[in-house]
Amino acid sequence: MITWRKSSYSGGGGSGGQECVEVAEISRSIGIRDSRAPEAGCLSLPSASFRDLVAAIKRGDHDTP
Repeated sequence: MITWRKSSYSGGGGSGGQECVEVAEISRSIGIRDSRAPEAGCLSLPSASFRDLVAAIKRGDHDTP
C-alpha cells in the first residue's frame, strides 16, 4: 500500500493548503503528485534525485523571478 503525505507547511485548507504536492515512497523511488489531482498520476524519481531536487528548491534554484 502506498501512503501519500504532504508537508505540514501546506496548511489545512483555503489558499494555504490547496496548492501543494504529495510524496510517497514507492519501492526504491519517491513519487510526487498534485494533491488536487491525484488521479492524474505521479512523477517517480530515484531517491537520490529527489534529495537533489529538494536541496535545489531549498537553495532557491527553481524560484521564479
